Amino acid sequence: MATNDELKNQLANKQNGGQVASAQSLDLKGLLEAPTMRKKFEKVLDKKAPQFLTSLLNLYNGDDYLQKTDPMTVVTSAMVAATLDLPIDKNLGYAWIVPYKGRAQFQLGYKGYIQLALRTGQYKSINVIEVREGELLKWNRLTEEIELDLDNNTSEKVVGYCGYFQLINGFEKTVYWTRKEIEAHKQKFSKSDFGWKK
Repeated sequence: MATNDELKNQLANKQNGGQVASAQSLDLKGLLEAPTMRKKFEKVLDKKAPQFLTSLLNLYNGDDYLQKTDPMTVVTSAMVAATLDLPIDKNLGYAWIVPYKGRAQFQLGYKGYIQLALRTGQYKSINVIEVREGELLKWNRLTEEIELDLDNNTSEKVVGYCGYFQLINGFEKTVYWTRKEIEAHKQKFSKSDFGWKK
């Protein structure tokens, strides 16, 4: 299995007509213009490859932090998103390419999880909502029964989040997490604030 640097050197060698260039000399645009790399994305995305690669370049060019990461890690993160057929546009929230300590990392957004779940064909319904102050009337963690009055919010302050799904076989699940529980989860598992609402 080739390392990122070995792959970049091979691509640079092919692009420069056999003259070896250093692994670091290829920026993201250079990597994506290499026929080998383009073919990899075309194999995964078919006709959607040019649009995806354009959105990747736009994402990269518009993010100073991402530009400071190893370009090959941006490509490998993008390939994960491409394999899952998820857009990487920050505004959509399906998937992100997150800069962290000089490397880019793929991060699946909650909308991406929902999209992947729906593709299985096993879900009758699935949703997540913000719960505002005054809307939560009752929550039983054991039975997962929740009582909400969505017309009873006393402020716009979000106090928690409620998720629900029902499978086509009838199984259903409801979960409620307070904002405090979400923040604790974020502190424990997130490497950066990227993708988290403030």
